[in-house]
Amino acid sequence: MRREAKILLKRSVDSLVLAVDHFNRSWDCGRREAVLIFLDRAFELLLKAVLVHRGGRIRAPKAMEILGFDNCLRKCLSDLTVKCLNEDDALTIQTINSLRNAVQHYILDISEQLLSLYTQAGFTLFRKLLKAVFNKGLLDYFPERIFPVSASLPEDLASLFNTDFSEIKELVTSGRGRRIQARAKMRAFLIIESSFSGIRSQPSENKLGRLMRRINEGKAWTDLFPGIATLKIDSSGEGINVSVSITQKEGEQIHLVPEGIPGSTVVAIKHVNELGFYSLGLNQLAEKLGISAPKTIALIKYLNLQESSDCCKEIRIGSSRFKRYSAKALDMLQKSLLDVNMQEVWLEYGPRRSPKDGLRKENNSNLFFHGGP
Repeated sequence: MRREAKILLKRSVDSLVLAVDHFNRSWDCGRREAVLIFLDRAFELLLKAVLVHRGGRIRAPKAMEILGFDNCLRKCLSDLTVKCLNEDDALTIQTINSLRNAVQHYILDISEQLLSLYTQAGFTLFRKLLKAVFNKGLLDYFPERIFPVSASLPEDLASLFNTDFSEIKELVTSGRGRRIQARAKMRAFLIIESSFSGIRSQPSENKLGRLMRRINEGKAWTDLFPGIATLKIDSSGEGINVSVSITQKEGEQIHLVPEGIPGSTVVAIKHVNELGFYSLGLNQLAEKLGISAPKTIALIKYLNLQESSDCCKEIRIGSSRFKRYSAKALDMLQKSLLDVNMQEVWLEYGPRRSPKDGLRKENNSNLFFHGGP
């Protein structure tokens, strides 16, 4: 093994040891934050050790700086000369990194069960890579007496998120005094969900506020976080050999996000049959809503549905591009018609008008674009 790779691997394992050590501490002061910070560092250094060990680069040509986390993850997923990850592995590492980013830069209240799940999944994946790439086992570094990581793991993700979401819902409905705590707990959900959408960003206060309103309306977590709802737990073994992996349910596909998109993640969930999922064109939406196509566009803009990957997708068919909408978009539009004043929506968001909040004017070409089959 190259000396640089050997040193990187040693520092990586040191961080994993510290993550496990903090996880099992009885003192809670800063414990969850420390676990995620050390676990994330362990993976970044491990991926760099893999790249060096397999003859890859961790510096771009003539560059002074070392490759960052996303670039290392991308190479280990897509570069055949150094590849060591599948898409589920990459999504797990990416989510750990996003959670670490949140605890390091702001307030995140991640539940004990969710922390246990991702720490154990990270530990399992680290062990797999250690064996596959370096032909080493964890017992080369850990004493046999330890019990990494948790003696209690959820049997399925649905029960875990049901429990966490019930706590959030109770906080949301308890009044203003507990809203900061509710937002801190919701932030973990939104960060995990964002990992699936292909967008890396911390949830805005406006987004958290909209989510709180939807929770008050009685929305289920499976509706609010469709990406999380695609996950499942695969577990086996016991003691130091316990294995936990977080994978996608059958029917969902993970794809590599194109490099260079500002604020993007490395991988995201993609619906396999896009035309089946985004099954409605503008004219079909308008017909089902009983309003004109231009008014349907205005309502779509009012609800900001084009920014939601669950509601709208631009699809290429040959040389043409069309905006298509999902059944979820239709449901939201139908429900909004019961509450909104369409005259006001039309005045603000109709064609050739200056909409609020920086939205662009709609011209005739846009109308044609939206009116795809």
